[in-house]
Amino acid sequence: MRPTAVTLCAAALLLAAPAFASPELAQAKICMGCHGIGDKKIGPAFKDVAARYAGQKDATARLAEKIVRGGSGAWGVLPMPANPKLTPEEAKQLAAWVLTLK
Repeated sequence: MRPTAVTLCAAALLLAAPAFASPELAQAKICMGCHGIGDKKIGPAFKDVAARYAGQKDATARLAEKIVRGGSGAWGVLPMPANPKLTPEEAKQLAAWVLTLK
């Protein structure tokens, strides 16, 4: 392989990695304790979150902020606790993954 092809392949793998890592990251950060992918648990299903944010240009940033800071009132009376142990990159990765679900 030529160096350019190797570089392009490596870049493609790096860009694809967050999409593959997100379900595992959601499990590791205990998101799955309250949210199911397609099922409502304590909080809304991730697919319902994706549907609500669909088409909003700033959805990833807004959702990542909510993941870190928590919130209340958007999905009912139970508040989502803050997740200050998440890095901004992890929150962004989780938000981007959630928004891909349909």
